[in-house]
Amino acid sequence: MRIEYVDLIEVALPLVSPFRISTGTMTARETFLLHVVTDTAEGWGEFAGDPEPGYYSEFAGSAEIIVRDFLLPGVLALPEPRVAALGPVFAAVKGNRLAKAVLETALLDAELRAYGMSFGTFLGAAREAVPVGVSVGIQDSAGELLDMVERYLADGYARIKLKIAPGWDLEPVRAVRERFGDDLPLQVDANTAYTLGDAGHLRRLDEYGLLLIEEPLQEDDLQAHAQLQQRLTTPICLDESIHTARDAAAAIALDACRVINVKPARVGGYLEARRIHDLAAAHGVPVWCGGNLETGIGRSANLALAALPGFTLPGDLSASNRYFAEDITEPFVLHNGLLRVPAGPGIGIGPRPDALARHTTAVRRLHPRE
Repeated sequence: MRIEYVDLIEVALPLVSPFRISTGTMTARETFLLHVVTDTAEGWGEFAGDPEPGYYSEFAGSAEIIVRDFLLPGVLALPEPRVAALGPVFAAVKGNRLAKAVLETALLDAELRAYGMSFGTFLGAAREAVPVGVSVGIQDSAGELLDMVERYLADGYARIKLKIAPGWDLEPVRAVRERFGDDLPLQVDANTAYTLGDAGHLRRLDEYGLLLIEEPLQEDDLQAHAQLQQRLTTPICLDESIHTARDAAAAIALDACRVINVKPARVGGYLEARRIHDLAAAHGVPVWCGGNLETGIGRSANLALAALPGFTLPGDLSASNRYFAEDITEPFVLHNGLLRVPAGPGIGIGPRPDALARHTTAVRRLHPRE
């Protein structure tokens, strides 16, 4: 496989409604796609971060530099730029997992398309469709929240996740439980908004029978999460704290979490995500696939990962219309609480040229250099 050219395509898609979490509010999905064209196929990857380092420490500008000036030259120097050979190239660059993930995904997509193999088959998917949940942002009132949850349940979502923050936690959870009953699969996500000093307050969530509380404390503080887990009945799920399979092993050993949210981009790509899945499965720890408001490009690969057997909880892999009036791919549509895993070669989907053109804000060729 020889790489002919690599384009970076900036895109901006307005959200159908603002999405508010404890760290800020998003009104659009602004990111970039990598388009890798080889002598045998093409591949696509979607950068999971944002234009600014508000949620992840990496951001679009930094990732472009890392891909263009460090990762891509190493890949081009390989006799064969296959994904199995990327380890030493990526290991030479510390951190920058989001940048590594977008390049790995585009290269893997191209390689698998050339073989005629799907992402799901390569990763070891066990299902043709996966149950999906929906993430509900912080609202201005409990009434608005209840209306939104009611709409999503009517759409058929299999699980509800509420974003919480200090001052918006007990009331919305209580309101949803009272309105929709104890049988509703319900979880909350704090996005690191609390401290260990809030343990007594967070314990009050135990009475609502939640599936989990996601990343309540500062990321990477496994010891504090372990101490908090000792005080809670609700399982703690780690998200931002898990960057590698080693992190997952340490968290499990410390009992810092009893569930793991696997976001492929956060851990450096789908190969490391599969390692975390395998490790968690070996320890009997359930995992689920999180999201970053991806377009259909990122969503398709995430669905393939979520079809692995250890992903026993519905992921944040909502239908396209949850976030976008128009996706850049053919839309993913919910059927009976399920989304189908694309079965075509590679990620099984590509951008629609007309939609991509409407949402493209800039294009830069990374290779060959202009």
